Amino acid sequence: MMADSQTRTTDGADATTHFGFRDVPLGEKQTLVDDVFRSVARRYDLMNDLMSMGLHRVWKDALVSKLRPPRNERPFALLDIAGGTGDVSFRTVEAGGPNTHATVADINGEMLAVGRERAEKRGLADRLDFVEANAEDLPFPDASFDATTIAFGIRNVPRMDKALAEMRRVLKPGGRCFVLEFSRVDVPGLDAIYDTYSFKVIPGLGRLVTGDAESYRYLVESIRRFPPPEAFAELMRNAGLSRVAYTPLTGGIVALHSGVRI
Repeated sequence: MMADSQTRTTDGADATTHFGFRDVPLGEKQTLVDDVFRSVARRYDLMNDLMSMGLHRVWKDALVSKLRPPRNERPFALLDIAGGTGDVSFRTVEAGGPNTHATVADINGEMLAVGRERAEKRGLADRLDFVEANAEDLPFPDASFDATTIAFGIRNVPRMDKALAEMRRVLKPGGRCFVLEFSRVDVPGLDAIYDTYSFKVIPGLGRLVTGDAESYRYLVESIRRFPPPEAFAELMRNAGLSRVAYTPLTGGIVALHSGVRI
């Protein structure tokens, strides 16, 4: 299914957006998304392994390789948005030097609780902060971070344009923004296999592992409603980011988008 515009109408209270394949009032999407992630928080990482056959780890490693946190003592501050369970932040501080620090911002308190527990177990609690925050209205000053990231979260934000503008706003000049998100399969034959797996297998896995098939059906549908790579790149440019680029990964199942605040 081709992606449509994220918001169908924009005249205040009449604005609508999509929640999976459903159209919903714009103001209701965040509550619906919050309900999904409250339902899956404790099994989120396990389900990521099952849904992606472990590939989400490879994709996140690719993101951190592009991020390149300094290995020396130079300070480096990352803001990881919608990163509640900590995956990208853990990888970043472990790859960087002693003054690499990550702030995990997520609107969902249950996801943040999982992330804090994982940070304690890994001995990384002193190198991370966990902040409950809305991606569309970040509670951080301008030019605060060397890099901003969001992995598999931007498609759940009701107003992606506002989130991208906020990611740019909090970057220092020269700072980099990275968005890792599902994309469009570009290998003939793989698209049909991927669709079958997504719609027939993943909701069933969700039911078995979490007792919740509907949340995973939404996650699959939300992928299909996400803009194709060039359309999303244009959203990044419109948000004020420069040198925007994207790299398809695993036959286009995901794409790693990047931009710079000049």
